[in-house]
Amino acid sequence: MSVLGIVSEYNPFHNGHKYHLELSKELCGADSVVCVMSGNFIQRGEPAIVDKWARTEMALASGADLVIELPVVYAVSSAEFFAYGAVRILDSIGITDFICFGSEAGSIDELLLIADILNAEPDEYKASLKDFLAGGLSFPAARESALISYLEAAGHKSENMSEMIKSSNNILAIEYIKAIKKIGSKIKPQIIRRIANTYNSDMLGGTISSATAIRKHLLSGAHTDSLAAVLPAQSLDILQREFKSGRGPVFSAHFSNIILSALRRMSIEETARLPFIAEGLENRVKTATDNSGSLDELIEGISTRRYTRTRIQRCLFTILTGLKKQELMQFNAFGGPQYIRVLGFNSKGRRLLSRINSQAYLPVIVKTADFKNSCNPLLARMLEIEAASTDQYVLAFSNPDYKKSGQEFTHNPVLCQL
Repeated sequence: MSVLGIVSEYNPFHNGHKYHLELSKELCGADSVVCVMSGNFIQRGEPAIVDKWARTEMALASGADLVIELPVVYAVSSAEFFAYGAVRILDSIGITDFICFGSEAGSIDELLLIADILNAEPDEYKASLKDFLAGGLSFPAARESALISYLEAAGHKSENMSEMIKSSNNILAIEYIKAIKKIGSKIKPQIIRRIANTYNSDMLGGTISSATAIRKHLLSGAHTDSLAAVLPAQSLDILQREFKSGRGPVFSAHFSNIILSALRRMSIEETARLPFIAEGLENRVKTATDNSGSLDELIEGISTRRYTRTRIQRCLFTILTGLKKQELMQFNAFGGPQYIRVLGFNSKGRRLLSRINSQAYLPVIVKTADFKNSCNPLLARMLEIEAASTDQYVLAFSNPDYKKSGQEFTHNPVLCQL
């Protein structure tokens, strides 16, 4: 039985995701699909439009067999650590044969070349990266410039490489490959060339539109019926059910006062201990906090050429979890994710779980309450951070019946009967 791994956010699950899932299975000759999915907060430093259990339902209804959570520590992180956390989980379950991801690249060979350079970090590349960072570029921009400089010196054509390195999906693809190499995993990477609207497009069109466009459409107040062309029927039904129940849509603005309040109570020293804060940025955060009346204004006030809006968003949303910079470093130093958290499965996924229980090198969590007081302090803390993120996330629901805390320890995995 061949098992395909997919890293996802499904925010929400749309026709493009369904196309990717089905074509990936065909390309890899896979019998089963395991998804590692972000929870209630996503990699861009934003809340998911509906909670992780609703999005798990969407995935299971459209072809996934088992959904495992990417801990929020890694879900709201840079592309490097997001990919590392996801690949580590797929490797840790012990049954994953392939990982397949979308990319604008025409060939995986180009991605493998770049991943090799980033893994090896040749002296010429490191020196160039240091120079570009000293020039005030953000890390992603500096890395892109250093890679192009290194590739040109090595005789590779830089025009296609430059465009490829700028793509969000290619950046993640490179990081997946890099993570596979870093941990010595036997998982085989495969790519599917993206079609239709690009990842960052904010316009609906045809039958395949980006999740960005779908969320923007919902933010404008548009009725969900207008999304029938771009969402599988099951996804639309689940989305409508969640909205009707007062469990969405959830947007960043819902957390504006919570984040501003938390920051205004923090000292400069406490702010400096937040993840992704460095080089005196805490002073800029403090000034912007005192002079901002909304989350968007706050982000604009902090962002610079060196510190991108996305990085600032990630930093601000870690406030909701209580995660500190030192803890993130500690998690990474001790292997990354500390557990395999099951969000949902179907009958095939149940059989996969039986295999995973006998082969996994991390503990498998089906009932989180059983691990609340784990003797592994890193596992207990990572789960505590996850619980805190959910306790904050549900405060954005309009229905007060669903705002209660502790849901991380009372919500059962989603069981799909399909």
